Amino acid sequence: MLVKLYDNNPNENEVATVVDCLENGGIVIIPTDTIYSMVCKLSNRRGFETLCKIKGITVKSSDFSILCSSISVISKYTRNITNHTFRLLRRNLPGAFTFILEANHDIPKLLGVRRKTIGVRIPDNSIFEAIASRIDEPLIGTSIHDDDDIIEYTTDPSLIYEKYEDKVEMVVDGGYGNNVASTVVDCTTDDPEIFRQGIGELLL
Repeated sequence: MLVKLYDNNPNENEVATVVDCLENGGIVIIPTDTIYSMVCKLSNRRGFETLCKIKGITVKSSDFSILCSSISVISKYTRNITNHTFRLLRRNLPGAFTFILEANHDIPKLLGVRRKTIGVRIPDNSIFEAIASRIDEPLIGTSIHDDDDIIEYTTDPSLIYEKYEDKVEMVVDGGYGNNVASTVVDCTTDDPEIFRQGIGELLL
């Protein structure tokens, strides 16, 4: 199913359709402020396993991030966030960043795999915000990539739908996406370190 949502004014009924799909165990491809992401609810163990199969990786080797609606939600699934790290999150989120933080006990319990750290995101995208704010837990997901590096297949929603319609329950058309990934910042040490420079410019 392909659902059209407009960035400047997401339709409430269409948003509800997407939320219902996720709440009922579906996998949905949604827009973010970087690359379109394939997501399901964090508690959806079967959906998480399906995401891994679609990506062609094992559950143990997965390094998916959780997409949250707020910093307070991030704090429910992480631990040992220092005051410095908290201020860093406040300055840069929502935004095109993935922050690596220490995971608390809920992450391995939900995913069924030991994870000491977890990547967390709050995309600066009104469609994402409209969806995530209506769900009482984070989404877990991964950016879509193409083996042949044809950019249109990761940026054009109609072509994304064409490729993934038999693999996911829904694709949200939020307009053309970006093809540059988020900036990854490791915050598990005293001095945060940029692990991968992406589209986001970190404010220290």
